[in-house]
Parts: sequence; C-alpha cells; structure tokens
Amino acid sequence: MEINPDFQRYFRWTDIQKSRLIESILLGIPIPSIFVFQRQDGVWEVVDGLQRISTLIQFIGELPVIPEVQKKERLQLQGTKYLPSLEGIVWEAKNAGDIELPSALKLFIKRAKLNFSIILSDSGKNAKYDIFQRLNTGGTYASDQEVRNSVMIMINKPTFEWFKKLAANSDFNETISLSERLVDEQYDVELVLRHIALTSFNYSAKNELSDFFDDIIEQILSNSTFPYDATEAHFNQTFALLNSLGGDNIFKRFDGTNFKGKFLESAYEAISVGISTNLASYTFPDDNDFLQDKIKALHSEEVFRKYTGSGSNAKTRIPKIVPFAKAFFAK
Repeated sequence: MEINPDFQRYFRWTDIQKSRLIESILLGIPIPSIFVFQRQDGVWEVVDGLQRISTLIQFIGELPVIPEVQKKERLQLQGTKYLPSLEGIVWEAKNAGDIELPSALKLFIKRAKLNFSIILSDSGKNAKYDIFQRLNTGGTYASDQEVRNSVMIMINKPTFEWFKKLAANSDFNETISLSERLVDEQYDVELVLRHIALTSFNYSAKNELSDFFDDIIEQILSNSTFPYDATEAHFNQTFALLNSLGGDNIFKRFDGTNFKGKFLESAYEAISVGISTNLASYTFPDDNDFLQDKIKALHSEEVFRKYTGSGSNAKTRIPKIVPFAKAFFAK
C-alpha cells in the first residue's frame, strides 16, 4: 500500500478528531471504508482514508509507512464523549507520568478490522478522482483545490509540481500575504490557477467558478502541448512587476489615500489579469507611475465598485470584471 505525501492532507485532523477515531474502534463502531486504487503492478494507492490511516500510525507508532508521521509527536488521546477515561492515554508509556493503554485494549485495536474498497486500474483514470471527491467523509473535508491537487498527482504529477513551483514564487507570495491556514488549504495554489484560468481561458457565467477551475485543470492535463515554460515565465514577470509596484498592498482596497484592509480576491482578479494581459505593451520603469495610478483609480471605477460590493459573487463578478480589467489596464 502506497500513501502519497503530496496529497498535502496529513494532520488536518485535530487531536480530538483523532481521539474520536480511536473511540469508535474501541466502541466497535464501523469505520468508513478505506478506498484504494490498485495499480497495474498490484500496488494499492490510498485515494480516501489518509486521515484515518495516518492517525492510527501516529498513535501506535509501529509502522514506518509515512516518514512524516514518525516525525510528529506521539498522539496523546483526549477524553471523548463516551470514553472520557481516554484523557491523557498514550500507546506506550515512555516517560514518568505516562498513562499507557491497557494491553487488552491494545489487542482489541490490533484485532479490529478496516474495510478496504478496491478500485481496479481498468476503471479509468478518473475513477480515483471521483471517489476522492465524493467520499471525503469524517473529520476535515478537502478544499476544492486539494481535490484538484489530488487529480493532478494521480493523472500527471509533474503538472501538480509545476503549480506548486509557481505558488512558491517569492514575488507572488509577498503580494498575496496569506495566513498559514489558507496556505494549508492550498489557497495559494488556487490563486495561481485563478490567475492562469482568467488570463488565458474564457469563463462562461453558466458555470460555477469551482466547476470552471475543474475544467481548466482537465484541459491542462489533457493538453500535451500546453506551454508550461512560457506560462511560467509570464507569471513570474507579472508578479515581479506587481510586487515592485505595491508589495502586499497591491491587492488591498484603496480608500483614496491609503491601501487598507485584507487581501481582496476581486482586486487580485482585476489587477493581476489586467496587467498580465497587457504586459508586453508596457515600458519599464517609464510606465510604473502609470500603473500605480491605474491601480489606485480602479477602486473608484463604477464597474469595479458595482460588481465587487456587498452581495456580489464570483459568478456574477468575473464576467464583468475580467473584460473590464483587460481594457482598463491597456496602454
């Protein structure tokens, strides 16, 4: 059985969620099936169940399957609703004051059964994606981008690594300035996809934005001639410019005097797409003042204010804002 660390979903469960899993096993409550994809060489790839497997390995600490698990501190259980006596229990006492799980309960856990559902390789490459998307059950759900990441890993891992490389760009990171939680949920990767999708592909208001991003990933994965190098170079040039123009203020709201508040998706869409589309027409550093004035003026434009105010949503905003921004930032 192979557990792929690139799914980026280890340790999303809290200690109480992990403790509830152990509680369920001790109470004899059936654990949801682990879904695995059986490759042609017979190896199982875990599609759904990473949290359950990594929790058990962290608690028992006997199976060196996931190096990342072994680096984590051992799991000390918390008291649960039906088994409050689990509070403070560890699998094996190693230090003074440790409360070791009784041998009988250890044996009970070792004898407990996990159900595995096997997806055969001839089910098609999208079977793994469908299962992962539909059966993220128990505990913390995967974000839309985490699901997309999983699709890329399963179908074409280099594409996933390419997106992660762009998301690690220092200029990009300085302009978006995300919290650790949002990075953990892969929001930075989604912002990379958002920029590429809105810059290079046509969005239809008939689709939900999440469905549109799913379609773009599918198109990129199925396109053997997708211009990865050219797209990466253009992305890097765009965010190097944006960082030089405003740093982490660039995607905040301008109140007429200062940039204030938090990162705005709407400003990110308009500014990054508008400037990227017209990048070849600019002369640097001569046009720096022109662009800084444009970025400030954007926030007082009627179209931008109308479709980014309260009550607006991405499905109605993007068909109006993206074409407007591409024309607004033209030289």
